[in-house]
Amino acid sequence: QVQLVESGGGSVQAGGSLRLSCAASTYTYSIVRMGWFRQAPGKEREGVAAIYTGGLSTYYADSVKGRFTISQDNAKNTLYLQMNSLKPEDTAMYYCAAARGYQGSWYSAAKYDYWGQGTQVTVSS
Repeated sequence: QVQLVESGGGSVQAGGSLRLSCAASTYTYSIVRMGWFRQAPGKEREGVAAIYTGGLSTYYADSVKGRFTISQDNAKNTLYLQMNSLKPEDTAMYYCAAARGYQGSWYSAAKYDYWGQGTQVTVSS
């Protein structure tokens, strides 16, 4: 069992930056992909970014390309999401997730096996 704990959320003005962290309780070779998702009130959870644990492939939602960067530090079992040029529409609860398999699209929440509790990001105009 892998436990994920997010941190780094907060309130920021539009144009500002935040860096989210997701600490995994343990390293496991069975985790092949990690991702960030977000969910705003009244909306479905959506994929924001994902990285394969080899670190060679990253994926982003169109809405965050060029502004967000996903990265990982394997030595610390930590996943990051650097968010720059934040917009009010980025306001949401952000979750990190880990997948044991390669099946499915990176943005499909159903394909992830472990989830953190979420961290709130609020961007004011």
